[in-house]
Amino acid sequence: MICRRGGQLIVLTFLPLFLAACAQTPGTGDDVPSAPPPPQVGSTQPADDERTACRLDDIQSIVGTPLDDTSSDALARQSGAEQVRVLRPGEAATMDHRPERLNVHLNDNDVIEEVSCG
Repeated sequence: MICRRGGQLIVLTFLPLFLAACAQTPGTGDDVPSAPPPPQVGSTQPADDERTACRLDDIQSIVGTPLDDTSSDALARQSGAEQVRVLRPGEAATMDHRPERLNVHLNDNDVIEEVSCG
């Protein structure tokens, strides 16, 4: 019986200490630092330099033509792009956005389906 009371005494002595250690410190909430504000999302409109880095209007006529009919150098000159990337169906491509890069999307028959900047 003494062992039982000793165990209860130990539990009753240390239980408040354990509970106090887990409890939050009292306060009004003003002294607790808040989370940083969420990042601001920019405008969905492209910047002026992005619109002029790759001129799609000058090469839209190539959509629907086979890739063999034109060269990458000619496309770069006509669009003003610094780089031309040819993308075939199922081919892996990086997701980085480069406004000065012209993307030429082909179908299975190497016919140009779409051109885009980035």
